[in-house]
Amino acid sequence: MGRQPRVTHPLVRDSRGAPLRRASWEEALARAATGLRAVVDRHGPSAFGLFSCSKSTNEMNFAAQKFARVVIGSNNIDSCNRT
Repeated sequence: MGRQPRVTHPLVRDSRGAPLRRASWEEALARAATGLRAVVDRHGPSAFGLFSCSKSTNEMNFAAQKFARVVIGSNNIDSCNRT
């Protein structure tokens, strides 16, 4: 069984069930931001959760925590940093 090729550019769908198509980083990030905002607007910030990896640097985990708490307004952040 061969490995799938690595994705090297953003892919988006134009509608449910449509095939993925190549997109610019600007379009992909704008869609992601719009989707996150829609969830928070509809269900509140507690509907958002973020899980960070213990193999990330402390700085990356700190940035993830700040994003969840400051940008989204959620305290639902966890990682597997426990020993």
